[in-house]
Amino acid sequence: TLFMYLDPLKHKETYKSYISLYSLFVLLSSHHNKSAILSAPPSVLTSSPVHLKSSFISAPVGGEVTLRCSYEGDESAWICWYKQTLGQNPKLISSFFVYSPENIFYGEFENNSRFTLIRKNRTTNLIISNLKMSDSATYYCAFTYAQIVSFSEGATVIIKDPDSDIRPSVLQSEPESVRPGDAVTLNCSVQTGSCGGEQSVYWFRKSEESHPGLIYTHGGKRDRCERNPNTPTHTCVYSLPLKDLTVSDAGTYYCVVSFCGQIVFGNGTRLTLMSEGKFLVHFVTGLLAGLFLVLIVIIVYRMKNKHTNQAAGTTSRVYSETKICW
Repeated sequence: TLFMYLDPLKHKETYKSYISLYSLFVLLSSHHNKSAILSAPPSVLTSSPVHLKSSFISAPVGGEVTLRCSYEGDESAWICWYKQTLGQNPKLISSFFVYSPENIFYGEFENNSRFTLIRKNRTTNLIISNLKMSDSATYYCAFTYAQIVSFSEGATVIIKDPDSDIRPSVLQSEPESVRPGDAVTLNCSVQTGSCGGEQSVYWFRKSEESHPGLIYTHGGKRDRCERNPNTPTHTCVYSLPLKDLTVSDAGTYYCVVSFCGQIVFGNGTRLTLMSEGKFLVHFVTGLLAGLFLVLIVIIVYRMKNKHTNQAAGTTSRVYSETKICW
């Protein structure tokens, strides 16, 4: 809390070190949560004071994107921007004190004209121009006050190169419907060209209650791969085994491939978990339908058999009553 009573303009380097280390520590220790707290009362974080618009943005190489973050409250707080490349640690881009006009950039973003901050009222825009493939990442806006760091939802930026002849394709398995406690394996088939780079595969889960979140990464490990001798392409299949499923595991699972500077999302596999009550209803309905079908077959068989016997009896009587005369 001592840092909040210092003049940010006179102690720029002190603030810079504090924001960089403290905020990064909290982000790493709480990347699954929207907010993190060390010793402040939980009631302070009933809702996040920062809001970031646009969950997914796709832009071409050389283009420009604008990430808009709004913040609430009258606290003497700092607003920070972070960049997290898929599978890597987050990096602090910039920060500013809400009552100071100065914007501070860090590391590779310092003196980088491609990254610009524009502030107006309680909105801060992070503008990234002359986009590069390396700008593909998830960006966060954070609110830092005293011993509290609260994060916005992430905005994922995907940069596409229209001139690239490497077009990875991702095909996922069909939707699954299972019971709680069951196990299922989701498959992801990835077809890529050859660029001399290593491909990494990640699994995200999106449910009705939450935005997409990283749940597993294959890194450079490949489960099963086949190379086509007639073309420079090869196909790899990645599997995600899920065991002891619960209702909280329901959602859409996305397979994401990072390959030669490109990030490609699969079409998603919908995983539905039936409750015991719904499963019992489906089971009884299926059982009754099966019994009804068997009953229909038996009735049809008996009716057909009866008609056959009647026809045979009529023929016998006709022959017995026929008289032959010479």
